[in-house]
Amino acid sequence: MAVPPMHTPREFGIIKHERELKLQDKGKEYYRQVKAERAAEEENARQCLQDKDVSVSLTHDSLDIISVIDKVRSPKAGAIVLFAGTTRDNFDGKPVIELRYTSYKSRAFISMQSIAKSVKDKHSLTAISMVHRLGVVPIGEESILIAVSAPHRQAAWKGGEEALEECKKKVEVWKLEDFGSDEGGYWRANDGAQGIKVEEDLKMEDWIKDEPDEGEEGVRMKIESDDDEDRGRIKNEPDD
Repeated sequence: MAVPPMHTPREFGIIKHERELKLQDKGKEYYRQVKAERAAEEENARQCLQDKDVSVSLTHDSLDIISVIDKVRSPKAGAIVLFAGTTRDNFDGKPVIELRYTSYKSRAFISMQSIAKSVKDKHSLTAISMVHRLGVVPIGEESILIAVSAPHRQAAWKGGEEALEECKKKVEVWKLEDFGSDEGGYWRANDGAQGIKVEEDLKMEDWIKDEPDEGEEGVRMKIESDDDEDRGRIKNEPDD
């Protein structure tokens, strides 16, 4: 059996220091990657603000299917595809009373814009419109609508599906599945991953503190404010 190498205290100190440096390098590389990804998302979001054929929004109101479809209508388009995500009355064999959605609004708005812009460009869509509902969404009502238009149906089908899957993976929206007073509920990300159980003795209202509805203009101002703060933090980050 091989004998493990013996190290002096000084050698142990050197090994520990080298490991710490490697961890620091990994942390700095991760930070650079996140910063680059976020910059790309925000650039896409800014371009979306100038693109009349891209529409995204977050709202506490009931969703209007016709108005979302109308936003992507065009004489250039031969196909319109609409996806409507609705609240079903069960999950994993348990009866669901309702869903409640909350979000980090300014980041969710940027993520939705970035996704819409990327999908529109990738599939040469004519237009795309995405709206996500926040707050309580009763059984049978829509929580998200995605409409896309394109010259041909294949691009519309693919673009609509990709927009939905990207939203579920990336947009900063979370849902609370309410199973009733006896069962409690679970917080989950939009992709349906394993959730966090809400204790039965806590009221659902204690878990949700809805942000005021800022509207699109308010969210735009928040994006600009966040950008200023980020630039200040980035300037203070060490380059080495």
